[in-house]
Amino acid sequence: MTSAESHDEVRARVQASFDRQSIMHLIGARLGDVTPGQVTIELPYRADLCQQNGYLHAGISTTIADSAGGYAAYSLFAPGEDVLSSEFKMNFLAPAGGERFVAQGRVLKEGRRLQVCQVEMHAWRGAEATLCLVGLLTTVRVTPR
Repeated sequence: MTSAESHDEVRARVQASFDRQSIMHLIGARLGDVTPGQVTIELPYRADLCQQNGYLHAGISTTIADSAGGYAAYSLFAPGEDVLSSEFKMNFLAPAGGERFVAQGRVLKEGRRLQVCQVEMHAWRGAEATLCLVGLLTTVRVTPR
């Protein structure tokens, strides 16, 4: 986010990029809260996204967590810059069973080129949330050609 950008402009820029991610449409994910350096992505339960025991597949959990962290970093960039993940480490703490899943990413350290983000994913059953995944994500700031 540049000092000249408003919160609404940042939100619109993040939403426009999110809308270009066909994987998010495929799995039914939605962009949630967007604040500078912090983004959430929400995913309703779908049986076809689960593994053999009925829990959200680890690959899907990782997909929304990676995107939440990437967009948290992206929210701090200037217009015209873009983001790529360069490394991540995910720890699965509990099976992801619930009605909806919420991934949150937040920037821990912003650098000129690399950003380190913390990501989490909770499974929600009613009003009860279970922390299922925590991780660290490193992103790289790029200028598309």
